[in-house]
Amino acid sequence: MSGAAPDPFRHLPELRGRVTPPAQSTLRLTPQTLAAWDAQARARGLPPDWRWSTQQIEASRRACLGRSAPGEDLWIFGYGSLMWDPAVHFSELRRGDLAGHRRRFSYRTQMGRGTPERPALMLTLEPGDGQCSGLVFRIAAALAERETALLWQREMIRGGYLPTWLPVQTPQGPVRALAFLANPAHPGYVGELPLQDCAAIIATAEGQIGRNRDYLRQLDAQLLCLGLDDPDMHRLWAAVRALAPD
Repeated sequence: MSGAAPDPFRHLPELRGRVTPPAQSTLRLTPQTLAAWDAQARARGLPPDWRWSTQQIEASRRACLGRSAPGEDLWIFGYGSLMWDPAVHFSELRRGDLAGHRRRFSYRTQMGRGTPERPALMLTLEPGDGQCSGLVFRIAAALAERETALLWQREMIRGGYLPTWLPVQTPQGPVRALAFLANPAHPGYVGELPLQDCAAIIATAEGQIGRNRDYLRQLDAQLLCLGLDDPDMHRLWAAVRALAPD
């Protein structure tokens, strides 16, 4: 139809049906969701400040977005669960390569996919040789305020990442994208663990939003669907399958 909005999946039609729509995402956090998580945290004996306050999250968002040009569309680099459940409305999706970084499970969490008794490991983006290949999402300027507020609630719920603007190469040309990098100063940061230690944690951890290994399973499947090679993640998934084949 003439005048219709461009298809967000026009560059990657193979992902149509493989990216959760925002309306169906459980990671598009609501006040009710956060209240339920707070109740679970109290029941598990976590302190009241187990997560950042709304004020801390908003201060982080404002500090970061102050470096972006007002009134322009924003690009977000996804290297983990954002690749299959971004929980934001986007107008364009591309493959993207971020030089000088690599995926690592180096962030320990007692919520989400873990518990205080059996913490989980979540994915981070670390400096390293080579490049990290993922996806970039374009958020229209008119939606940037609302969508980034929701994105920050999700990614910065415990202040575990460093939101950073970085150059990302795409087949359609370079973009300046926001990426959530590892924060080595955060108490949940554990650094790079040996492969078998990492696999043993991921194979057994489980929390209120699911099993740790299912996160890695989805990551591996999305990378394969896109034809993206990440030997470290593929080796880790093979090690987890050997420990927990279901």
